[in-house]
Amino acid sequence: MRSIAILAALALLAACSDAGGLSASAGGVYAPGPSGEPDVDGLIVGHRLMAANEPELALNAYGRAAGQQGLDVDTLSAMGSANLRLGRLGQAERLLRRAVAEDPDFAPAWNNLGVVLMETDRAAEAAESFRRAFALVDGGDDMVRDNLRRALAKRDGALYAGPQETEEFQLVRRGSGQYAILTAL
Repeated sequence: MRSIAILAALALLAACSDAGGLSASAGGVYAPGPSGEPDVDGLIVGHRLMAANEPELALNAYGRAAGQQGLDVDTLSAMGSANLRLGRLGQAERLLRRAVAEDPDFAPAWNNLGVVLMETDRAAEAAESFRRAFALVDGGDDMVRDNLRRALAKRDGALYAGPQETEEFQLVRRGSGQYAILTAL
């Protein structure tokens, strides 16, 4: 529903434009900017669409940005984040690994790679990814710190997770040589 509203708004804006609207001669499906001004940055558009919870449209905008400026750390990380939001974990991991290989000092890519790794039950590797992101932001990002804490808790069997209900196990003998483990619920 929101996608239709956005497309309708774009079509309305394009119809009002003197530059030819959305016609093929005007450069395709993206409305051109005023003459002499550069096109709108696809990364900015993508980030705004992600904030509006439109990851599929954001991925398209990030693809456009990659076409304009190449697959650099920003576009790789952005495309990985959009794929993560869409639940495409394999694609997200590949893109985010390329981003951190391109620039090992890019904290958002390390953080988002850690999220992918947590989603795929690789807590130890996720903790390392979050640790790198945390170090790169000098501990100044609460979200990265919380992600690191959660990954460490999961990795270490909830050692750092704080007070939780623990199950108490009892070994109960059943007949000769048979034992059963019971838990107190």
